Amino acid sequence: MAHIVVLGAGTGGMPAAYELRAELGSEHEITVVNERDYFQFVPSNPWVAVGWRDRASITFDIRPHLERKGINFVGKRCEKIDAANSTLELAGGESLKYDFLVIATGPRLAFEEVEGAGPDGHTLSVCTVDHAEAAYEKYKELLEDPGHVVVGAMPFASCFGPAYEFAFIMDTDLRKRKMRDRVPMTFVTSEPYIGHLGLGGVGDSQGMLESEMRNHHMKWITNAKVTKVEAGKMFVEEYDNAGHKVKDHEIAFKFSMMLPAFKGVEPVMAVEGLCNPRGFVFVDPYQRNPTYKNIYSAGVCIAIPPVEATSVPTGAPKTGYMIESMVTAIVHNIHNELEGREPDQKATWNAICLADMGDTGAAFVALPQIPPRNVAWFKKGKWVHMAKIAFEKYFIRKMKKGTSEPIYEKYILKMLGINRLK
Repeated sequence: MAHIVVLGAGTGGMPAAYELRAELGSEHEITVVNERDYFQFVPSNPWVAVGWRDRASITFDIRPHLERKGINFVGKRCEKIDAANSTLELAGGESLKYDFLVIATGPRLAFEEVEGAGPDGHTLSVCTVDHAEAAYEKYKELLEDPGHVVVGAMPFASCFGPAYEFAFIMDTDLRKRKMRDRVPMTFVTSEPYIGHLGLGGVGDSQGMLESEMRNHHMKWITNAKVTKVEAGKMFVEEYDNAGHKVKDHEIAFKFSMMLPAFKGVEPVMAVEGLCNPRGFVFVDPYQRNPTYKNIYSAGVCIAIPPVEATSVPTGAPKTGYMIESMVTAIVHNIHNELEGREPDQKATWNAICLADMGDTGAAFVALPQIPPRNVAWFKKGKWVHMAKIAFEKYFIRKMKKGTSEPIYEKYILKMLGINRLK
C-alpha cells in the first residue's frame, strides 16, 4: 500500500484528493494536509469585499467531506519538507511519511516586496476570505466618507483577473448606491496595457476592457511599478514599452485594493533543487519534479515562464481549467507509477476564465495559453455574470459532495459550447 499526501486543500488540492481516491480505490492511503481546516472558494472573494457574499456562503469545513470519502485530513501547517527522506514535518513536532507528494499549496502573498503594501500596511487584498472581509470593513468606511479609489496589481503579479473584477464590481455597487459620482477610480497595473492579463492579451481583450473602463469613468496607469505605499498615498513609477521611466506618480487614495506578487510558500521554497528562485516548483511535462521523482505539483505554485518580457515584471496566470487538467494528469501518472509504468499523461495548458464585472462579465479562451494561439476568444455579456454566480454554487456543491469528475470541463466548456480543449 502506498501513501499519497496532498499538501494544500484549495481548488487544486481538494479535487486531487477526490480524483486520487476514485482512481486508486481503497487499496492506497491518501492524506490531505492543510494549515486551515476550511475550504474557501477564492474566486468569490471580490464579492465578499463589497458585501455581496459572506464567509459562510463560500467556505466549508474540510474534514467531514474528505473523511466521508476515506481520505485522511491533517489540519496543521507544514513546517518543512524533507524531500530526501520523503517526510513532512508539521507544526507541533508531528511528522508524516509519504510515497508520493502532491504539492498544491497555492502561493505565498509577497506583500513585503513593496514597502507599505498589504493588509498589514496600507493596501487591501481579495486573495483570501480573511483579506476580503477586512476589505469589506474598509469599504464600509469608504461609503461613509467617499474618496479616490486605487485598484490594480503590483510588479511580479500574475493573477490580474480579480483586480479587474473588483474594480467593476465596486463600480456596480457604488452605482446602485447612487454614490459612484463621489468615488473617482484609477486602475494601476504592472501590465504593459489594459487587458494583457499576464497572457499577452486574449482576442480583443485590450480594446474591450479599455472601452469598458472609459465607459465606467476609470482612469488607468499601465507599465506601473508601485515602489512604496504610505497611509493614503501610493508612489508609482510609469515606464514605456522600452523599459524607460517616463513619469513618477504620487496618487492620493481613500481605499486601495492591490493584488500582490506571488512567491512559493516557505517550506516548499526551502527545498534545494525543487523550485526556481521565486519558490515555484519545477515540473516536467508530466507535472513531476525533475529532481525528486516522487513529488508532483499543480496549480499556482508551479513554475511557468511569463508569456513575454514586459517593462515591469509580470507573471503568467494559472486558471481553474488549467489547474484541473494538471490534477487529472498527476492522478493518472501516480497510478501509472504504482502499477510499474512510466508517467504518460500531460496537462492541457489552456486558459479559460469567467470574469465578473458587477452587472455583466467577460469570458475568454486562450488555446494554448502562450501565443501564437489556435484559439483566442473573448466575449462580454450579462450571461457571463450569471454563469459565474451559477458556477460558484456548482463548484462548492461538487466539492462538498466529493466529486472526482472534471468540474470545469463539465460546466464551463459545456456552457461555452466546446466539447473539449486539446
